[in-house]
Amino acid sequence: MTHVFVAPHPDDVALSCGGLIAGLRELGQNVAIVTVFSGMGAVGTLTGYQREALGFGNKAVWPNTEAFNRANVGNDYPSSTDGALAPWLAADDRLAATQTAADASARRFWQRASWYRRADIHAGSQASGTAPDDVAQQGAVLTDALVDAGIAGDVMAERRLEDERYAAFAEASVIFLDLPDAVFRGYEGDDQLLGAPRPDDRAPIEILRTEIARLEPQKVYLPLGIGGHVDHQLMRQVGVALLTEREDWVMPGPRWAGSVAFYEDFPYAYWGEFTRLEDLPAGALDGIASDVALTPEYAAISEVVERKIRGIALYESQMDRLFGGVDPMADAVRAHAARIGRLGAVPGGAERYWATSLL
Repeated sequence: MTHVFVAPHPDDVALSCGGLIAGLRELGQNVAIVTVFSGMGAVGTLTGYQREALGFGNKAVWPNTEAFNRANVGNDYPSSTDGALAPWLAADDRLAATQTAADASARRFWQRASWYRRADIHAGSQASGTAPDDVAQQGAVLTDALVDAGIAGDVMAERRLEDERYAAFAEASVIFLDLPDAVFRGYEGDDQLLGAPRPDDRAPIEILRTEIARLEPQKVYLPLGIGGHVDHQLMRQVGVALLTEREDWVMPGPRWAGSVAFYEDFPYAYWGEFTRLEDLPAGALDGIASDVALTPEYAAISEVVERKIRGIALYESQMDRLFGGVDPMADAVRAHAARIGRLGAVPGGAERYWATSLL
């Protein structure tokens, strides 16, 4: 069973749910992040507004290092043809046994994800001719292709790179759906980006239902859409749509009422001092059945708030645009946690979630 956090964009889950995720991992719970609108977009084709909306202006920080690169790992067997093994090298039968054990371990680790990465102990490629780490977006591995794309100026590649770093830091699985961000779907200017979704821009309900269900969710967390960003609103619509479904007795699936929870979008909730559901725009939660109740639940994060801050800081490209730097971000996270803690009478700070249940 997995706690599935749905992020409209890279960074949304870290910003809003980083404390709960840290607490769940300390308890040994499985966590999966589904990042929805992470599709590609080349900097050269973006307008100035699109660059700003994605968080990339003159202050963007591009990576110049990489980690987990198999090119830095030496061969496990000699390249000479004399057949002699150096004393520190393993024989082929021992390498085969190690490979089998590594594969079994990897299969257990990735069993709750919708894709699978084989554990290759060799520096070379498999029989298919493609090294596993050369396939982009397969877990928290910073591949040559992904790093090079970020350095070259591919905006969304850089943001996915930061999401992979966070997944590694948080010990979570990450799945990219790679649907295009709103700025690539024709939304221009704040009035459109923070307004109502267009009638022809429908929430990807079917895609997300399938992806979430295959992760066998114990709980699913979606944004409330505080702040009004169209991508966040569409994810809220997905949550509302799931809550309209009842268990199918022919082919049983997840029981969404009781499993779905909504998280409060940070920093929008902090900037707007969001207090209650009535602070959402009128009609935001229309469609939720009358027999489904939403009640606030508070996750105490005082012991993990600094870890949450370190995780958010991994999204370097967003720090200046959202907060004016890492230190102001840390101050905002602590202040917001303290405010939510006071609302829920939770000492030391909290995150708030709106849980669902059948009446």
